[in-house]
Amino acid sequence: MRSCFDENAAAAPQIGDFAEMRGFSFFDRASRAFYDHPSLSKLLVLVTVSSGGLVAYSETQQGHGPHSSQTSKIESKKKKVVVLGTGWAGTSFLKDLDVTKFDVEMVSPRNFFTFTPLLPSVTCGTVEPRSIIEPIRNLMKKRDGEIKFWEAECVKIDSADKKILCRPNHGRDLVGSGEFLVEYDYLVVALGAEVNTFNTPGVKEHCHFLKEIDDARRIRRNVIDCFEKAVLPNLSEEERRINLHFVIVGGGPTGVEFAAELHDFIQEDLVKLYPLVQDLVKITVIQSGDHILNMYDQRISSFAEQKFQRDGIEVQTGCRVVGVSDRAVTVKVKSKEENSTVPYGMVVWSTGNGTRPVVRDFMEQIGQSKRRVLTTDEWLRVEGCDNVYALGDCATINQRKVMEDISKIFKAADKDNSGTLTVKEFQDVIDDVIVRYPQVGLYLRNKHLQNVADLLKDSQGRNREEVDIEGFKLALSHVDSQMKNLPATAQVASQQGAYLARCLNRMQECEANPEGPLRFGGSGHHRFSPFRYKHFGQFAPLGGDQAAAELPGDWVSIGHSTQWLWYSVYASKQNGGLCKLTRHNLLQWSYSLLKYLNCGGGGGGVFCWWLMLTLPMFT
Repeated sequence: MRSCFDENAAAAPQIGDFAEMRGFSFFDRASRAFYDHPSLSKLLVLVTVSSGGLVAYSETQQGHGPHSSQTSKIESKKKKVVVLGTGWAGTSFLKDLDVTKFDVEMVSPRNFFTFTPLLPSVTCGTVEPRSIIEPIRNLMKKRDGEIKFWEAECVKIDSADKKILCRPNHGRDLVGSGEFLVEYDYLVVALGAEVNTFNTPGVKEHCHFLKEIDDARRIRRNVIDCFEKAVLPNLSEEERRINLHFVIVGGGPTGVEFAAELHDFIQEDLVKLYPLVQDLVKITVIQSGDHILNMYDQRISSFAEQKFQRDGIEVQTGCRVVGVSDRAVTVKVKSKEENSTVPYGMVVWSTGNGTRPVVRDFMEQIGQSKRRVLTTDEWLRVEGCDNVYALGDCATINQRKVMEDISKIFKAADKDNSGTLTVKEFQDVIDDVIVRYPQVGLYLRNKHLQNVADLLKDSQGRNREEVDIEGFKLALSHVDSQMKNLPATAQVASQQGAYLARCLNRMQECEANPEGPLRFGGSGHHRFSPFRYKHFGQFAPLGGDQAAAELPGDWVSIGHSTQWLWYSVYASKQNGGLCKLTRHNLLQWSYSLLKYLNCGGGGGGVFCWWLMLTLPMFT
């Protein structure tokens, strides 16, 4: 096919060409660098050779699971653990579980793990799809024990009989559609979430989502289709503008990162291939809140909005999409009464998480129908069920409030049953209180209270030697205000999976020797310490080799150096697919850094810092 605007133009690129475009452009630029910058080329060769050797070394180490292959006599039948889902929570659980102690089965309609933070990069070819997926059976091979995997969808959970009903992806022509039952002793529900459309008309029919690897592939194909359609003959300029208008609904991390990736893809690649329509392209982000990235530090949100303005990306805040047709998005501005229509060529919807049907059905069975997601206790056990655990985006932890147990805490601390509590008595149990009720420790830190005596001071700030139950209630009355729900992120899901695996691994040991905090509502101690999330920070790639990071300790980093930190952290955190990601992308990322340094962006120390962060991940 030739361009309709120039009969002598070269053949138009096919969709497949775009899939590899950035990979080939990198090697073209790298080859030129050998002639233009000899010193840089030598450094690039050194990095390449070193990386290749380390990759080879890392591959020779595969096949050794995290647990030693010790054999022991099993006096009773192994308990069966069934895991639903191959996302962050399910895969993390599988990696850390001692599968020699259990009969393990995994059920999921997707037989691979997806490194979801890099999905926006797949949509525009910055990262290849195969670089961010890892077959589950590859992970299973690296474990010492036997694991069974069924590529099927769980359609029903029967917690009363401890069974699940599964429907296979394949073999629907079999008797009963191939459905089968799986029994369990412990069930781990890690099914994630589906896209929340808020019942907006037309969303499912006309919008793209960005939750799975197939979504990213479809978006990439549709972007190319929009450009191909825009250069067809006999189209008016207005029709071309509409076809090249890309609308992203949702100003959260996924929507913002996709908008940034799409802008870079268009400016660096597509305008060279479709030069006649380069001035007609428009990207719009529609956000219902007052700012994009409103879950981040205000400094990051402001920087992102300013950068998008410089890049020509339109941001419409305070707007809610109330309908989507095949040609336009209907938007309601909060400050106005009337609606407006926004014509588009493609819409990507990224506005939060919804509940999967099987999870919703299960919630109705166990009396949680009024909840948005499954509710668990601090040990990730589903409330109202025995031996059922829920992790990740499909669940939330119902942290117990201090004021619900205030009398029990007082009674446990009052060892002499005097009816009053001394500072010494409270100090003896404060560690258990903080473990069981983390909001107490958070309150002490936020209020800069040095010790328990400061917490028990009276309303005038005077020290008290002892308090009665009413004074104790008053002292802790504001503690529960520190409670917050955990965010639905990969970081949370991964930590929950690892935590639950450790608990099951030590189940028998901790039955005899509990490791958890004091039971304020009973005798003895809990078997395990409750789950505690440790926040390591969050990133927001903003395009143009720039990113923002919000890290613990109120540290905010913005700019090019943060992008290299983002590359390093995400590469090192990949589940099993680490070597594959680095083989395909480390050279490209290293070249981008060298180009940045060569343009006066930084010094050699930055490059050494990059190597120090990335090279250890191969070993």
